[in-house]
Amino acid sequence: MEPRRPCRQLKELVLSKLIFDPEASPVEGLAGEPAVAPERLSVEWLRARFANPPLWPHEKTEEYRLREGMPSPIPAAVLMPLVVREGGLTLLLTQRTAHLHDHAGQVSLPGGRMDPDDISSIATALRETEEEVGLAQRHIEVLGTMPDYFTGTGFRVTPVVGIARPPFELRADPFEVAEIFEVPLSFLMNGMHHQRRSVQLPNGSRRSFYAIPYDRFFIWGATAAMVRNLFHFLRA
Repeated sequence: MEPRRPCRQLKELVLSKLIFDPEASPVEGLAGEPAVAPERLSVEWLRARFANPPLWPHEKTEEYRLREGMPSPIPAAVLMPLVVREGGLTLLLTQRTAHLHDHAGQVSLPGGRMDPDDISSIATALRETEEEVGLAQRHIEVLGTMPDYFTGTGFRVTPVVGIARPPFELRADPFEVAEIFEVPLSFLMNGMHHQRRSVQLPNGSRRSFYAIPYDRFFIWGATAAMVRNLFHFLRA
């Protein structure tokens, strides 16, 4: 793992580009659903769930609904790397650098836009993950994909779920990734940790979103929404 770096300077740079501070937005409530049962957070159970998925309603956030019908979204993919650790599965996440054009400074899943040479969304997610954090494809067992997510910045993102088995070495791309960290899957798969927040924007509209604070990291927006969909999928 990369050593931890201070977040304050990064946050200050990011706030200069955002029209609101998501961390300062008031908490309106908690999603509040019960946690996913521990036995469902094992590699074997997850493998079986993706091999035979149930019918389940995925959650469409306000941002998703606004973008869903708009033409020509940019195809992209992210990997949801579930790392096998002694204490249980974790989700590997990144904090993006502050100078990027899209989603600067935000907590993100490794991934990016699809290249013309990519044969599938899975290929995009694996390639981008290796480029961003150095996690080689040979360490990843792909379980399947989640429903596409449409971001407010114009991307159609396909989340790809995979099991990552140590030992492996991580190497952050300094241009895109400020930090690499992991969150216990059991923490993320608990609706009591999912906050509903909203903010009044300068144009008079109101934006609502999910946030999942963890330690000194603030998971929100598209990443939190995709975590929520994994949560619904495992609970179904």
